[in-house]
Amino acid sequence: MKKIITEIFERHDPVMERALTPASKREWVRPIVGDHSIYRPAENMDIMNDLPLKPSAVLIPIVERGEQFSILLTKRSSQLKSHSGQVSFPGGRCDDEDAHAMATALREAREEINLPQDNAQIVGAMEDYETVTGYSVTPVVGFINPDFEIVPEQSEVEDVFEVPLDYILDDKNHTVEGMMWKGEKRFYYVFPHDDHKIWGATAAMLVRFANLVNENAN
Repeated sequence: MKKIITEIFERHDPVMERALTPASKREWVRPIVGDHSIYRPAENMDIMNDLPLKPSAVLIPIVERGEQFSILLTKRSSQLKSHSGQVSFPGGRCDDEDAHAMATALREAREEINLPQDNAQIVGAMEDYETVTGYSVTPVVGFINPDFEIVPEQSEVEDVFEVPLDYILDDKNHTVEGMMWKGEKRFYYVFPHDDHKIWGATAAMLVRFANLVNENAN
């Protein structure tokens, strides 16, 4: 599976162009995919965030244990003012000193869960994803050597857990739910798994990742 995913990203993100794109080149480019293409009805597709967007990056960490693979996720602290208690990838907004999206994803993973950069083998990135809150998120994909001590940053991370890669790749687990938000019906992807509800932008990026792998694995 590692060889398959690596080869897929060699084709999908040649020379890791997306992963190595700096924030200054992303804030004025609207992603094709995002919350606006899931949450909002088709007749309201003209309702968009104002540019520039807020460049950020997340790490989709594929934990590698021999031939067993899983996706590492975090649960945000319930004390945070925004998105408290939600499941997410390690990641956050780009800092001025970050050279590119990959640097942001690795820095945030180190700060949030103590992931050493040497334990991450980045293979590329998917297309940017625009959130309803005005962020342009670059999902950076990498294989993770689990031989390190996970130390959650208590002010940001409440829990760290893993979901089997096979579960993520199984499209039977790609469910959609709806809710009323600001007077309109909005829709979002959901991965219910054990005690955790993975939904929203995180689930949507996982669906995109699963579709990319499944469509190109053969």
